[in-house]
Amino acid sequence: MSVPEAQGRQEWHVFHATGRAPDGMPPEMPEPPPWRRFRGGPPLPAPPDDEEAALRRLGPGDVIRQLGAEESDIINAALLLRRPLLITGPPGIGKSTLAFLIGRELGLGRVLEWNIVSRTTLRDGLHTYDALGRAQAIAAWRAGLREAVGEEPGEEAVDDMQSVLPPDRQPTPTLGEFISLGALGTALLPYGRPRVLLIDELDKSDIDLPNDLLHVLENGSYEIPELVRDAAESARVHTSDPGGHAVVREGRVECQEFPVVVITSNGEREFPAAFRRRCLPLEMRPPTREQLLAIVESHLRARPEGAERLVDEYIRRVRSGGTHSLDQLLNAVQLTTAGGFQADADGRKLVEMLLRDLAKGR
Repeated sequence: MSVPEAQGRQEWHVFHATGRAPDGMPPEMPEPPPWRRFRGGPPLPAPPDDEEAALRRLGPGDVIRQLGAEESDIINAALLLRRPLLITGPPGIGKSTLAFLIGRELGLGRVLEWNIVSRTTLRDGLHTYDALGRAQAIAAWRAGLREAVGEEPGEEAVDDMQSVLPPDRQPTPTLGEFISLGALGTALLPYGRPRVLLIDELDKSDIDLPNDLLHVLENGSYEIPELVRDAAESARVHTSDPGGHAVVREGRVECQEFPVVVITSNGEREFPAAFRRRCLPLEMRPPTREQLLAIVESHLRARPEGAERLVDEYIRRVRSGGTHSLDQLLNAVQLTTAGGFQADADGRKLVEMLLRDLAKGR
């Protein structure tokens, strides 16, 4: 493909896989299709950045990390259509890293991570309610109130008693204080720009979770039953961001911009057709030699002597049918290029251990 053809093909792209944070204002997201527009509000301020997490995953970002044209087209289509990405590929190939790559390049702030295990339920991702903690807090508050006024208030008298308490007394524990939104629940808050949500290793979930996700992924909204039943019109709840809070009105959360949802799978199971219909599939292929060298250079901020030899050995092992991760390569390059490392018999044995086949169990 010629350069003009390639440039024309990418005119509609908003994501170019550079791994670089925006210089100045972040790029504008494309307009969503009419059937993927949502009514959440009022808009919340931009989320906080977590550059340390991005550095751990991507390195400083001063080296371009290339994706193929096909992969880039699929990612940009998911951004345009406001549909989740379902990324498959062997473990350690960099599937989850893609969420951080998108978040950094588009300036979308901290990536929300939902790590899936066999016991994970949809409620875990949406919100949790600490009923025991609330009962204990109310009991402690009542004890303090009884000490202040000399009697135990009944249920109907709580609000009236609160209004006559001295200003230095603790207020009544509110319901929202004991509700915490999960990663999925936080991502669906009405932010003015989309959040990035990583749902990691969905194939490890209970068989029902993909189907349970269908309504939320389609409608961009959910309800918190405890707040729906509460008499208050709004509640201030905790979010998944450190120290973060949000106000939920009438117990319902609806996004304003559908989040950038990156779902990873190691291919250990098939997902229902109804779930796959709502996602854009992306199969991650092993990186090329040039891409591996760029990744090493990005993380180590240099290309140490001997890195190319280790990259070639890593590629040979992958092509032989073994299971290997990029983290193994980075560890091997870091250790063997450190000052004082001796590539003798013991050193070689250590390199073999670092680049071992993970499918063999040891």
